[in-house]
Formats: sequence, structure tokens, C-alpha cells
Amino acid sequence: MKHIKHFFGLTFLLPAFLLAQTKANISIENKSNLDFNETVVSVKWEAIVSKYPQIDTTAFVVINDKTKKQIPFQLEHRGLKAIQNLLLQVDLKANASISLTVQKGKPEIAVVKTYGRYVPERKDDFAWENDLIAFRAYGKALEKTKEDAYGLDVWVKRTNRMILNERYKKGDYHIDHGDGMDYYHVGFSLGAGNMAPYINDTIRYSGNYQQWKVLDNGPLRTTFQLTFDTWDAGKTKAKATKTISLEAGSQLNRIENVYSFEGEKPMPVVVGIIKRPETGILTLNEKQGMMAYWEPTHVEHGTTGIGVLLTTPVSSMLVNEKQILAKTMVKNNEPIIYYTGAVWDKAGKIANNKQWNSYLENFQKQTQTPLIINLK
Repeated sequence: MKHIKHFFGLTFLLPAFLLAQTKANISIENKSNLDFNETVVSVKWEAIVSKYPQIDTTAFVVINDKTKKQIPFQLEHRGLKAIQNLLLQVDLKANASISLTVQKGKPEIAVVKTYGRYVPERKDDFAWENDLIAFRAYGKALEKTKEDAYGLDVWVKRTNRMILNERYKKGDYHIDHGDGMDYYHVGFSLGAGNMAPYINDTIRYSGNYQQWKVLDNGPLRTTFQLTFDTWDAGKTKAKATKTISLEAGSQLNRIENVYSFEGEKPMPVVVGIIKRPETGILTLNEKQGMMAYWEPTHVEHGTTGIGVLLTTPVSSMLVNEKQILAKTMVKNNEPIIYYTGAVWDKAGKIANNKQWNSYLENFQKQTQTPLIINLK
């Protein structure tokens, strides 16, 4: 009878225990004097599960406790089978906080705000975009052709729709059909913020990427890897893997590069921006690790701004006839992280050099003072 009583005691307590597992509460706090607008935040999935073990990944919602409206989210895998993070897009004023509840429900259809893909029909391009801007990198099929280029390309946009597939299908993306275009010239340069070894005062360009892998593909963050075969980087052989992430609402990519090379000493590298023959506006801040270039205005197409933010110490910044360069160091097989991106004045959000510099400065401050996330 003792055992029977004990069993019934457990069954009596079980419903109350289960009721405590039907939701998770997330508090996000902004302790800075900056407004975080359309910001993607990351919450460890294991932390969500620890508070809400019964969560069904196909039938849950994230609710803003104040407005009672759903918050856009993404389950991030980082290329793994298991879920790694819950991504949320929020607006948070300076010195404010927001409370969210993860609970059972039918999620609204997510608006796709980031997207990327391999483009075999255009000589191995890899192209990616968000609701503000688009980019592409060049693949092996383009090598040794008259179209070959070394750096990152920019496709300007003035729509929040995903347009890559439409543009490739039309095949005339050098013409603005009302949503933007590709008028950015890369050539044999680092383009819009690519990185390369810098040995004996010479940029040691790699070949184009040889392999690609998509780790996550929206709706709030797209992440992929590009792998580069071994090349001659001066007196050493080098190879690289570049992991690129672009989030909804951001003008900048997060780039994490891992270089493998001979020797134990750190290797000098540069991040570069191609410079136009006409007069543009340069902002170089070695201490802050910031490069900004407001290009000369193209009479027909408008103005593009390019920006780079480094997270490692910058030893020097150089300007020559062809490029603007920021020099730093990388260690063998250790990741180096920086941010690079672009803006177009015709998109209507950032219209001049002052606004672009302000955006870059605020972005850097936000990475240095991130939002505080707590679960209960």
C-alpha cells in the first residue's frame, strides 16, 4: 500500500508540474543610450528548452507581453542538425526593456528578410541579400575570364523584397527596374570590404572561392561559408574559410575569417575598399577601427557608401590611387571578425556621408554594448 500511495501522490502532483512547463519568459534590456531598431537578438535554444521542456518547434509563438502581438523569429542551426539559437527581431529604445513570452500557438507566416544562394547559372556566383542591400562573391567558374574580380560586390536596393532570383532570371541587373541595380565596380581589388594577406607591402589575392555551404537561410539571418583553396601569399602558402552572416535590418555583414598558413608568427592582412578616380569622402579612424567611403555621386545612379568596422587592432590605414586599406594581423587557424557593408542614397534611409558615418558609429557601439537577455 505504501508504494500505491506514493504512486498516486506523484500522479496528483504531475499536472501542476506540467503546467509550469508551458511557457518561457524572456526579458531583453537595453542599458545604453542608443535605440536598437529592427535588431536581431540571439537566445540560446538550450536555455529556452530548460524553461519550457515541452516546447513543440512547429507550434509555438513569441508574444510581446505589452502589445500581445507576435514577434518574428527564426530557429538557427549554424549548419548543425540540432537547433542552436532562437533569433528574434525587436525594437528597443534607449534605456528600455521588453518582456516576451514563448508559448504554444500557431506562428504567423514569417516575412523573409534575408536570403542567399549559390548561382551556378552565373558562373558560380554566391549572392545574398536582406531587406536593405545585396552582395555577391565570385566563384571558380569566373576565374581567368574577362569578368573576373577579386573583391565583394554590392547590389543596391530600394525595396524590402527579396530580388536576387528576379534579377538573375531577367539577366539585366545593371539596369534599375525600380528596385535597384548593380552598378558597383569591383575589378582586381578588394571591392566592398574583402580581406587578403598583405605581405611585403603587397596584397596577396586568393583565387575565387572553390566551395560553398549554407548554414542558415533566413528569414532573419542568413549565414554561409566560402572556402578558398591554397594560394601563394608571398613567402607562405595560405588557405581560408570565410563565414558570412547578414541579418534583417542591417547594412553590414558580419565576416569571420579563418586563415591557415605556414609558420607560427601572425600574418598581416588588409581589409580594403576600392577607390574611385573622382573625388569622394573618406573617413579613416585607426583607433576606432573604422573606414567609411562615401563614393563620388554617379550622375545617373546615385551614391553608394561603403563601410568597414574592425574588431582587432589596426596598425595602419593606407590610401592609394586604387584602394583604401586597413591593416591588422591574424593568427594561424584562429578566427578574425569584422563587419563590412554598404548603403545607397536612393533607398531613402541614409542620404549623405554624415548619416552614413553616424550609422557606422552607432552600429559599432551596439556591438560593444549588446542587449542583455534573461530567461525565467
